[in-house]
Amino acid sequence: MKITRITAIPISYRLPEGKTVTMGVGSTLKRDAIIVRVETSEGIVGYGESHPGRSPGAIVSLIHNTLSPLLVGMPATDVVGAWQRVHRMQFSSHGLGAGTALALSGIDMALWDIRGKAANMPLYELLGGSRKRLPAYAGGISMGYQAPQALAEEAQSYIEQGYRAIKLRIGDTTKDDIARCLHVRKIVGDDIDIMTDANTAYTIAQARRVLPVLADIQAGWLEEPFACNDFASYREAAKITPIVPLAAGENHFMRFEFAQMLEAGAVQVWQPDLSKTGGITEAVRIAAMASAFRIPINAHSSATGLNHAATLHFLAATENAGYFEACVSHFNPFRDMFGSTFAIGADGCVEPPSGPGLGIEVDESIFDKFPAVDGPGYVVKF
Repeated sequence: MKITRITAIPISYRLPEGKTVTMGVGSTLKRDAIIVRVETSEGIVGYGESHPGRSPGAIVSLIHNTLSPLLVGMPATDVVGAWQRVHRMQFSSHGLGAGTALALSGIDMALWDIRGKAANMPLYELLGGSRKRLPAYAGGISMGYQAPQALAEEAQSYIEQGYRAIKLRIGDTTKDDIARCLHVRKIVGDDIDIMTDANTAYTIAQARRVLPVLADIQAGWLEEPFACNDFASYREAAKITPIVPLAAGENHFMRFEFAQMLEAGAVQVWQPDLSKTGGITEAVRIAAMASAFRIPINAHSSATGLNHAATLHFLAATENAGYFEACVSHFNPFRDMFGSTFAIGADGCVEPPSGPGLGIEVDESIFDKFPAVDGPGYVVKF
């Protein structure tokens, strides 16, 4: 069974007027996603998701004009061979580019979907896992910079749905971040796990002010306080309090950058995104490296149900798996465009789909409802 065609399909959704969520990387303007379709000589079609970055058109071009010519004609089940070819002909000779990692991720995910469909096995089983229940936290683009009472009400709405863990967006002013975190903890009580995400917006001085408060509220982690390559700040922040682990990884690409993170010795929670870090093939390698050092994998999730499904399968087959990030965004039609991928239970847990491959039935006619809008998805004010 050979790869015969690779197609990238960009889709976009503009948020309704006045319905933005503000966080450290800006205020949301629209949601973007890239669906990758891989066709085979046996008629089996696989689907994956590539993260669009801030330039979906660039990622689509990389898939069509750079990676597709490298991979068409290869065995569709040879995920390692496909990964090695792209690494040899693109990464190793033209730099470990983030854009190419995003592009490869969707292709790799689609190839794993094909493998599962060919074997008539769900991906978690193909990866050596089982259909077990996974703890989930309410995440995605939600719980941003808003008044403390409104934020607490939003958080409480997710708890009422069954979530036993939530993630707050910080990275605003330290005064407002502290006020929001303290108020939400007061309202939700001590039995709910609160994670925080600064979206790379902090300085080390701001982290010094906020981390003691996060320790007081027993926050599960402080995610991405600094830029992904600012290992010096991560090392310094890790000295402030041992109670609050630092988390990062959604903006680290391939196992090589995770190895750098490991060597820095400052990040205790790893968060690879299967649509960004090189796909499922590379995420398995990253998780194995982390397991040797007892580092938990709390994978970051992206826009569509394809990424959510792949992440659930991956975590179900990962020894050191932590939380699944459930997208609870109020305005993300891509999450459920192929039907509901996950359902939160009273125990705060979810399960991977049971069908072969990713377990998602893709109806491509839906794409016509979401024509692509190129350009960044966030408005940034400086």
